[in-house]
Amino acid sequence: MAGHRAACPAFGSWGCAVVRLQKFLAEAGLASRRASEEIILAGRVAVNGEPVRQLGVKIDPLHAHVTVDGKPLRAKRKLYIALNKPRGLVCSRKDERQRATIYDLLPKEWGHLHSVGRLDYASEGLIFLTNDGEFSMRLTHPRYGVKKKYVATVEGQVSREALGQLTRGLWHDGEKLKAEKARLVASGRAQSVVELELAEGKNREVRRLFEGQGLAVKRLQRVQIGKIKLGELPAGKWRTLTEPEIKSLL
Repeated sequence: MAGHRAACPAFGSWGCAVVRLQKFLAEAGLASRRASEEIILAGRVAVNGEPVRQLGVKIDPLHAHVTVDGKPLRAKRKLYIALNKPRGLVCSRKDERQRATIYDLLPKEWGHLHSVGRLDYASEGLIFLTNDGEFSMRLTHPRYGVKKKYVATVEGQVSREALGQLTRGLWHDGEKLKAEKARLVASGRAQSVVELELAEGKNREVRRLFEGQGLAVKRLQRVQIGKIKLGELPAGKWRTLTEPEIKSLL
């Protein structure tokens, strides 16, 4: 019928944005998506009072009443945090060597957040934390090619040849490494400062790009992810991302 809006499939509300039930369960913190599928197949989940025993059901998270084993389950509010990681912290929740972590900088009730990618112990700068798995995947999976910008302070003088090699790429430990862009910010006999832009973010990629040319990185700071810049955020401090910032990253 002209002008008539179709209802959302399977328990959805009119004109709503629906999600698969197993995704809702996972994002509500019940279990992983695969484990949530098993919980559904076991008949432990009901939507609006109706038991669900098959996969593929979609719901409107804002209006559906979901229970697991008879207990209500509500979606967690999604959080998106930008943190200026100081040098000397790890990005894991717990460290076997008992080193301080970035989670020590956050409110205790945010312990369920996870970092979007990593910065190694000696590196610093911009890192995101979230409880949104889709957001995390979009920023870390190579196929999306989200650009990340770094500023590296390197011992000694970086030659034009070495600078060009960063964007031409090199092999290191059997893996091809390559910067999208590289710019010499300052150069001297004692040290040089180079700004790099990367799209893949392989493990310790910036350091390895320089190590492969016999250059040691003294300081490494990530200053931008996508369109989001570190700006004036002090070391060890965090802020929430705005809605336009989140949309720009997605």
